[in-house]
Amino acid sequence: MRTLPKRLEKGDTVGVIAPSSPPNLENLKKALPFLEELGLKVKMGKSVEAKRGYLAGDDDARLSDLHAMFEDPEIAGIICAGGGYGAARYTDRIDFGMIKENPKVFWGYSDITFLHTAIGQYSDLVTFHGPMLASDVGKDEFHERSARMFGQLFGPFELHYSEEISPLTAICGGIAEGELVGGNLSLLRSGIGTKFEIDVKGKILLIEDIDEEPYRVDEMLNHLRMARKLDEVAGIVIGDFKNPEPKKPEKSLTLDQVFDDYFSSLKVPVVKGFRIGHCEPHFSVPLGVKARLDGDAKTLTILPGVE
Repeated sequence: MRTLPKRLEKGDTVGVIAPSSPPNLENLKKALPFLEELGLKVKMGKSVEAKRGYLAGDDDARLSDLHAMFEDPEIAGIICAGGGYGAARYTDRIDFGMIKENPKVFWGYSDITFLHTAIGQYSDLVTFHGPMLASDVGKDEFHERSARMFGQLFGPFELHYSEEISPLTAICGGIAEGELVGGNLSLLRSGIGTKFEIDVKGKILLIEDIDEEPYRVDEMLNHLRMARKLDEVAGIVIGDFKNPEPKKPEKSLTLDQVFDDYFSSLKVPVVKGFRIGHCEPHFSVPLGVKARLDGDAKTLTILPGVE
């Protein structure tokens, strides 16, 4: 059983970091009033405004920000400004023991998936897959439902997803119960063969991605299949795959065909259509808590992510 971080309270201070690429600073500035409306104060990481090509400063600076926010007793939670690329470059140098001793809310998605997996497996901490400040909150299209999902940080309540939120399709029926793990498919795939390879045995795997053509999703799912990950899962939640259109549609499978090829013969529930990922609204979920996926009723129930 992973450790639940302490719930946030009005008046708490949250740390904002850029663990991967440089965030859009204009969008980040627009997002800060949202945190203030939640009753939170903000402390910026030192590398948030740094740039080194496609990275938000060098690896040492970004790692230092992550460590500093977890170590600082005045910081109640950490919210990522954006994703992009680069979190995996320093993950092998993270002080997981220190994080385990200082459990707190950690929130982000996309490239942050690599950190979710590592922190979950080596610090035994529940983390949150949810929209980020510059990437999502600071944009005009940020949805009211996405905003409401931050409420799960302020009190322990169960999440329930059904077709009232979005149309869902069961590729395989049945019922599964287990820890919810996963996130961005390309980051999950990149961890295979490393010490940060995701453990999916008996767990419900969430996958989502962006800007990946069907043949790329095919290649990534085949990697998971050959690594025996699809043999071990208890169930699969297919989130949003944004912009999957192939450059040559006449020579491509559809994304639905790819999913059917890999999942239709599995003897576990597999449901697609969840608005989880690079989408609006974005249904935020805690990772590392017990969940129940019902492929027959097409529902997903997730236990609280805070204590």
